[in-house]
Amino acid sequence: MTDDWAISDPDPDPEPDIEPDIEPDLDPEPDLDPEPDLDPEPDLDPEPDLDVEAASGDGSRARAESSFGADFHIEVRGPGVRTGLMDALRDAVRTGRLAPGTRLPSSRTLAADLGLARNTVADAYAELVAEGWLTARQGSGTRVARRATPSTRRSPAAAPRTSRPRSRPAYSLVPGSPDLASFPRAEWLKAARRALTAAPHEAFGYTDTHGRIELRTALADYLARARGVYAEPDRIVVCSGYVHGLMLLATVLRQRRVREVAVEAYGLDVHWKRLTDAGLRLPALPFDESGTRTEDLAGLKGAGAVLLTPAHQFPMGVALHPDRRAAAVDWARTSGGLILEDDYDGEFRYDRQPVGALQGLDPERVVYLGTASKSLAPGLRVGWMVLPENLVAEVAAAKGEADWASGTLDQLTLAHFIGSGAYDSHVRGMRLRYRRRRDQLVDALAERAPDIRVSGIAAGMHAVLELPPGTERPVVQAAAWQGLALEGLSRYHHPTTPPAGDALVVGYGTPSDSAWSGALDALCRVLP
Repeated sequence: MTDDWAISDPDPDPEPDIEPDIEPDLDPEPDLDPEPDLDPEPDLDPEPDLDVEAASGDGSRARAESSFGADFHIEVRGPGVRTGLMDALRDAVRTGRLAPGTRLPSSRTLAADLGLARNTVADAYAELVAEGWLTARQGSGTRVARRATPSTRRSPAAAPRTSRPRSRPAYSLVPGSPDLASFPRAEWLKAARRALTAAPHEAFGYTDTHGRIELRTALADYLARARGVYAEPDRIVVCSGYVHGLMLLATVLRQRRVREVAVEAYGLDVHWKRLTDAGLRLPALPFDESGTRTEDLAGLKGAGAVLLTPAHQFPMGVALHPDRRAAAVDWARTSGGLILEDDYDGEFRYDRQPVGALQGLDPERVVYLGTASKSLAPGLRVGWMVLPENLVAEVAAAKGEADWASGTLDQLTLAHFIGSGAYDSHVRGMRLRYRRRRDQLVDALAERAPDIRVSGIAAGMHAVLELPPGTERPVVQAAAWQGLALEGLSRYHHPTTPPAGDALVVGYGTPSDSAWSGALDALCRVLP
């Protein structure tokens, strides 16, 4: 059932088109059906009500034909029309196709849609109200009763309804998500209105596979200014988030006969899987206190690319040492390989000077990948790639084949959001908020768990808490019993590399402001 509405022509009659749906009488107007109520199962009238309404000369027929409401699919079967309608409605409620609280069309609208007499529909509604299947209140219309529980029997073709998990954590410190409650709704709405007003008509058609030029231009200016990226609009391809961009690059690398992509010893398995799904092997580079050992790339004879998070390694939180940044670029120039730079939270830094993007060192050997998922919200599904010039056409072609793109309105809105300065203001505000939370986390641990060492806190939205040997799994399990979602460091290490030790990866940027203190207290309670 959909909620598409069609607006009728203005009604010369001042009486509103939508009846107030007072049930079980359901219709405050006089009954216009010429059929008497003596027959409980009136015959189907192919032209119900219209003759009498037309004879009245007051525009009622036009009103009946143009009445509007939610589209509603129901199949009436059986020997009697009213009985068939009631059985069809009962079955729709019983099977869960009509969920509790669903509003039904008015008796006038449903009668017009089904070609029935209006009294037939009104009587069916009234009887189902009396039986408890429906409810009717003035101003609320006729709705499916909330006490009606759908049967567990369901058609195999029916889509399963989503339900809440049985044990939903009260708090979450799982890294990878920003504070969604802080999404700038008012500013985003303002940008959306301006974008919609200014959008050319062609923007609502099939868009350029590179993405809207408005967004690519805004991104080129912002990335050059804020992240030190060498960016031109023609080098940017907009995608549906970082993972989508990685999938496109994996496709192009395979087309170029690349067989191996080196990865860091710690990262997200969902990213690794996108590469292996494309048929790429993933040798892992070792990691130490200076970050990923990019000097070891020279020993990987089969690698044609490397995936790095140089500004703030995830999850270890270390910025790649300048010597190792240079080593990675030297390897790419010497071998002809590519560096895939994941700049997932480069805007959030606290105790250090900003680390510029690696792409600025060699724009022809580095692919810069960014996303709005951390700075704004992952639900926007907007990401971008700044590509070497000789890679743009191949990536755009791969994207065109996949036909998977961000919505035009979201792209135009983000372009206005960046161009107006609202994006910069939001990032600065969130940077202060996350820094306060980080400081509160450090202070709480110093007071309540002084033996826990914290690292990776100079930037980003998460911290690494080092634990005594053998305690990571028990702490994560204890947190679950306390209603706190946590993840250990072992969750992120590459299967071919040994884990560095027991630790927690705490996403202090995840909770809302109202949940932060409770999450912090729950964390301190489960630490050894």
